[in-house]
This record gives sequence, C-alpha cells and structure tokens, in this order.
Amino acid sequence: MAKRELPKHVYRQRNGLYFQRRGWPSRKFESEFGTPAFWKEYADILGTKDQPKVIAHRSFVALIKSYRASPRYRNLKPRTGLDYDKHLDFFASIMGDRNPAKMQRKDVIRLRDANAEKAYFANYSLRVLRVLMEHCVDLGWRDTNPARGVPELKTEKREREPWPRHLLDAYREACPLGSRQRLVMELCVCTGQRIGDVLNMRWSDIQDGGFCVKQSKTKKELWVPILPELEAALKVASRNSVFILTNERGTNRWSYRGASAAVRVVREQIGALEYDIHSWRYNAACELVEAGCGDDLVASITGQSSAMVLHYTKKVRQKVRAIEAQRMRTEQKQNV
Repeated sequence: MAKRELPKHVYRQRNGLYFQRRGWPSRKFESEFGTPAFWKEYADILGTKDQPKVIAHRSFVALIKSYRASPRYRNLKPRTGLDYDKHLDFFASIMGDRNPAKMQRKDVIRLRDANAEKAYFANYSLRVLRVLMEHCVDLGWRDTNPARGVPELKTEKREREPWPRHLLDAYREACPLGSRQRLVMELCVCTGQRIGDVLNMRWSDIQDGGFCVKQSKTKKELWVPILPELEAALKVASRNSVFILTNERGTNRWSYRGASAAVRVVREQIGALEYDIHSWRYNAACELVEAGCGDDLVASITGQSSAMVLHYTKKVRQKVRAIEAQRMRTEQKQNV
C-alpha cells in the first residue's frame, strides 16, 4: 500500500498504521484500513477537541513513564516489576533527556559492555532495554528495536545449590527464635515453597497441622504438614497481622525487598553470600531425597514437576545413589 493511498497524517509502520501529525500525540489504529471502523477512528482523532495537541518531548524519561503506564508493565509479577524498576531508573539516570528514537545498535552494545564487570546486571539491563525499546516501536516513535538480537555477555553459570548443613546451623545460631529472619528461613526450608508464596502466608492458612498453599506461579494447591522446627518458630511469632511475616510495624506483609535485605545481612555475617533465599527451596527438595522420598513425594511438598525435582536434587541424588552402589559393591565382595 503506497502512502498516497492513505489519508492525511496516516503512516504505515512495521507493526501497523499510525496517526502522526506535528504537535499531536501519535496514535495507532486498531481497525483495518478501509473499514467503517477505521474511518470512525480517523474522524474521532481529528474531531477530538479536549485532546492535548502538544506531544511530550521524546526522551527516555517520557518513554519510561509511558511504559510504566502500559499493560505490558502492569501485568508483570510484583517481583519482576521490582527488578525492572532498578534498570528503568538506571536508564533514566544515564539517558534521561536523550531521544530513544535515535538509539542505534552500537549504542546498545556500548551500554552492555560498559557494565561487563557486572555481567548479570549487564545482561538483565539488556533484557529490560529490549522490552522498553519494543514499547518505543509500539508508540510509533521508531520502526525497529535496536536491542533485538544483541547477544548477552557469556558468563560461567554457577548452578544454585542448597545451603550446607553448617551454614544452616550458623544461620539459626545468628537468628534466635522470635526474629523475622529465623521465621522466614524456617518457613522456606520446612515448607519448600518459593519466597513469594512464603511472604503471602497467613495465619488462617494453617489447617489440620499444615499449611494450605496455593502457589502463585503454578496455581497448584498443596497442603504441607508443619515440621517441629517450624512449629517452634511459629509458637513465638507475633500475631499482630493476618500475615505471618510482617513489616517492622507489624501492620502488613513483609516485602520481598525488605526480607531479601534482612537475610543478606545475616548471609554476610556468617559467610553465606554464595547461597540465597531461593536455595532454601533446594534444601527442602534435597532433604526429602536424602530421606528416601521418590519424585512424587518430593513434588507433594514442593509442587514441582518431575523434571524440576530432578534438576533441584541431581547432585544429592547422585551422592545417595553412589553411596548405595558402593555399599552393594562391598557386600558383593564379602559374599564372594
């Protein structure tokens, strides 16, 4: 379709038709060109009297503001939204007044490589920038996404492992019963749930000696019996809120950021920075395997698929099987 076939101020972009007129905000057409619905949209745009006729200055600050008001951002999981915010604020601080329509692939690569010493941060920034520039395309500010196809930095990925027994003991020693740091650890290790689900736990979720959990990620519903270590921590916990883990005032749930920061202080204190909150979920799965549980029994606690149970427990599973193999080998030699 040639431009001369389109009405005035209507232009075809890579992902559809846009109304673009100097001094007016860019608008994407929802209807197919030539249909009655399209012409109604076109007439409504031209006839809008209360619509502001001054377009916002095209800058990264304006782009980020628009992105945060979009469904693309609002539909993010709360934890993901917090992670995105760190990088969005970073972009605003270093590129605030610059026009995102002028960003080129070489600029994206330069930004990535400037943070090469912090590979995780550099790669996550690239992912967020890719999403942000896709929103820039959706707004009609540019035709292509310069971050698409830019490879992430290669890193030597270290697989997450459960906390060693001596570090769990050190954590318990550093965090007495009654502290939030101790309670969050016992909830994670003893129930085997993700930190997001643990922070959402309420006192009313305790039924028949166990926790009724509906996992936010998988929507699976589980009932997980309470272990003695967790029962001891719950007995001395305050009950000023419907939530088990609360903020400092005891009025609402403990935020992920607050819990993560508090646990990190303890991890630094006992030399456990290599092991994070999510590693406690590994502890739960591995302890079940060491107790002789099959995959179905592990999944009955963690809610994981068979593949994820295997992924979480492959090292301890190999160790358990190796011990059994060598025992059988020794017995066979004795019999001979």
